[in-house]
Amino acid sequence: MNEGAEICVLCQFHSQECTFVQSPQPRKRRLASSNVGSEDQIVIKKRRSTEPESPQETAIRGNIPVDDYANLRGPSLLKTTLGLQGHRHSQLIGPTSEYEPCLIDLCPFDQKDEYMLSSAGGSFRRVSDEITFLMFPDHPTQNHSEIFDDLDAIERIVAPHGQSLINLYFRIVHPSFPILHKKVFLEKYSRTHREFSPPLLAAVYILALHWWSYDRDLSPQKKPDVAALEKLASKTIADVMHRPKLAAVQAGLLLLQRHSDLKGGSWALTCQLVAVGQELGLHLNCEGWKIPSWERGLRKRLAWGLFMQDKWGALTHGRPSHITRSNWAVPAVTAEDFPESAADEDDEEGSSEVEKGRMLFEQMINLSGIMADVLETFFTLEAQQSLAGRGGTNRVLEKAKPIQIRLKEWFSKLPECLRMDATKVRKLSSNGYLHLAYFATEITLHRQILRSLSPPTNTESYIHHICRSAAKTRLISAMDFVNRLKPEHLQSFWYFASKVNFALIGTFGSLLWATSPNMQEAEFYKARLSEYRWTLRVSSRGAEFMEYAVGVLDASAGYLQQEQFRKRGLGNAALGYTSTVGAGENFGLGMGVGLNPPSSSIPPPPLQLSHPEPTLPPQWHGPDLTHNEHDGHLSPITGYDDSEVDDDGEMTDGSSTSSRRRLNSSSASPSMKAYQGFPFVDSGPHDPLATNASTPTSTTSSAFDFFMIPNAMPGGRVQGAEAAGVTRGELDFLATTAGWRSRRDGDD
Repeated sequence: MNEGAEICVLCQFHSQECTFVQSPQPRKRRLASSNVGSEDQIVIKKRRSTEPESPQETAIRGNIPVDDYANLRGPSLLKTTLGLQGHRHSQLIGPTSEYEPCLIDLCPFDQKDEYMLSSAGGSFRRVSDEITFLMFPDHPTQNHSEIFDDLDAIERIVAPHGQSLINLYFRIVHPSFPILHKKVFLEKYSRTHREFSPPLLAAVYILALHWWSYDRDLSPQKKPDVAALEKLASKTIADVMHRPKLAAVQAGLLLLQRHSDLKGGSWALTCQLVAVGQELGLHLNCEGWKIPSWERGLRKRLAWGLFMQDKWGALTHGRPSHITRSNWAVPAVTAEDFPESAADEDDEEGSSEVEKGRMLFEQMINLSGIMADVLETFFTLEAQQSLAGRGGTNRVLEKAKPIQIRLKEWFSKLPECLRMDATKVRKLSSNGYLHLAYFATEITLHRQILRSLSPPTNTESYIHHICRSAAKTRLISAMDFVNRLKPEHLQSFWYFASKVNFALIGTFGSLLWATSPNMQEAEFYKARLSEYRWTLRVSSRGAEFMEYAVGVLDASAGYLQQEQFRKRGLGNAALGYTSTVGAGENFGLGMGVGLNPPSSSIPPPPLQLSHPEPTLPPQWHGPDLTHNEHDGHLSPITGYDDSEVDDDGEMTDGSSTSSRRRLNSSSASPSMKAYQGFPFVDSGPHDPLATNASTPTSTTSSAFDFFMIPNAMPGGRVQGAEAAGVTRGELDFLATTAGWRSRRDGDD
């Protein structure tokens, strides 16, 4: 009998009167072996009575869970649930399945909108005029008989700390990744741990254990065995795939947030979750379904969580996405889809903010949609083929323009509470994973632009230079963002893709290093990558998953250095090293794109084009380049001042602003001495994006503002650009990408 119940579980299930018609049967006890003497038996009994219980034998609740939530007495959120039933699972009936929707309309559905199928052993459940599900019992499915044993084993590992770990999870993880329903979860756990799907319970415990030290009662005690939990989670997640429920998708998404097993079987699990989600109808609009309102909100949040997992998994693994726009009807989430509010926020030290978490989740969904379009536009097999060949750069820039505009608009509309400097005392902030995802999207877009560039000709040198300058801006901004991360950011919940997104910044820097047109630029990127590696290594003490990015960066820098040695003739490459670049005449590494490598160790001269560089009118060059009123250094490549102006009007050297270095002859770092500078547009003190960071200015900024080209030039800007070999499509793209400014303390 359940606690507080008046009838036993069996009679409750059969809806019958609960009576006792027989006396208890005598139990037969197995006698001790005849070869064990009475004295030995007494010794064994005493030993058993005096031996302390092992941690694995900690007492746990043995309550038998209710079989059908419809039979629960008293109020419950679960009585009419579709996707979280305890004894049945559902499967969507599709338009081409063996069950004809027109014939289903003829079925006499009962008051619960169900129709029993005697032959199939299941039933139809209609949730709308168009959508019907098949309901099947759980007991015939794989390893169903082991559920209680698995749940008990999971609970014993953490006992007696289960409730404390659940509280930790909802304090820190749930606010910024709300794919569970807190009240439903706590209601079930208040009755018994046996009501859960085993991998979901294990996943909540595994994630919560990362913040074990954030609970004053837990921190001095021995931490449970995480490896044992992960082993049980891996075993049971495979079992629940055979009985699709919302809990299976929840469990899979939470397990995929672990940073320890990103490259193992995570992409295969993502594919399984997408399939299970489609079985459950998560790709459909459920707003008019006859299910509880809380479940409609949960389905929408869970569906978008699955969408993000698929898209960011496709990015980080370099795989084709499984979710397509043509088969996705889920509307955007609204405030009504989130049951928790600021009133539910935990005031304990180290908690996350509920309202901020909701907006963070919404903005991550919006950003994921833009990132999905980047993948669809540039990285499908069809897109890659269409962008190959001559004129590829122009086609790439034309396709990139609308995406770049959307990215800048998305950033400009971020709520103030999602800025990196919007932190509260004794509160963790997960804003970092959102801004890192933004930089990863920018970098992915610019990686494709860089790949499309060919060795510049006379008419292409200008566009080549601007594309690389824009890419450099993204790299510097991303590295500065990492430099500014605070402990309250590093210790918070980070979305699973963050592990690879940190590595993508280093990969992008390595690409710019590898394709540098001259030695000076190559040395700049090499120095910045060295600084970035140090930042990652130091920050990884607070966020261990950042070590992965250090390893990726070391690998990239290692073979780049070997190739650089080979091309420059600076010594022998490492034993066993084989170049994959071949002759490498179109590979930069500071040797100049399209130039043969020198035969000696003398540094090569700056890039010399095969045709004279286009002559620009004097007024194109902006201020007098022979004089710098701030005593800054003029770039030997562009002739522009390398320095930047921060929010206080002080001059900086363009290096990592977190180090607060000011531009003077003695403080300039080695990387800044090689910095290929460019002027930044300062949008004034009333800039709505003034968040003390390197953020994009308004979309009205143009490439000519970026390169200090006057608006009133003879013939107009467009004619002048075309005279320099820039097409209108390229100019349109550059006008949306080039207007950047430098700030000192903020987010991007």
